[in-house]
Amino acid sequence: MNTVIETRAAMIAIDGAHPLWRDFVIAPNSSAATRRIPILLVSDSEKRRAEATLAGADLTASWREFERNCCKLVNDLARIPDPEMLDQLACACRESLPPLAMEGLQEFNQGNYYRQHDLFEEQWANTRGPVRDLYRAILQVGVAYYQIENNNYRGGLKMLQRSVQWLHIMPDACQGIDVEQLRRDSYAVRAELERLGPERLEEFDRNLLKPVIWHAP
Repeated sequence: MNTVIETRAAMIAIDGAHPLWRDFVIAPNSSAATRRIPILLVSDSEKRRAEATLAGADLTASWREFERNCCKLVNDLARIPDPEMLDQLACACRESLPPLAMEGLQEFNQGNYYRQHDLFEEQWANTRGPVRDLYRAILQVGVAYYQIENNNYRGGLKMLQRSVQWLHIMPDACQGIDVEQLRRDSYAVRAELERLGPERLEEFDRNLLKPVIWHAP
């Protein structure tokens, strides 16, 4: 699962002959961090294709269909960012951080992770366009830090995994937020959580919970 999260897969293609094909279909659908990634299973067995559909595959195909229509299947199914959406995002990222989001940022940087959630969630709900995912990303990282401070290993790890999909699509800087640094910081926290595991969470270095860097655009 970490490989799928880290590579920000646009699509998962599975060989239906693999002995773990069912796990490869079910596992991505079991996590909010990966469940939006389309899954294609390829098999010449009609029974296997039917089983894969029931297990949660978005699409199945025989090998002949896959070889003939590979490009179309990928174009239709893969989650590739839309160029128009990216243009909208780039334009919005040149704007100033809205006052409500700035307040949320201040709360985050003061370690008030519960309060920042409410502010960024309100900003996200009141924003249209792809830049709203900037607020969702910061919100989720903050919630992860809150969970870690409250010794909730599973909750912290889950929220950090979810945040990857939103952090990935953002430019390195957006509305003054240093997104690239936030990526590095949150990924470092996740790596340390995974290294320690739930049994050693008390050893986690709270100094890894760093503030979000902001510069006036």
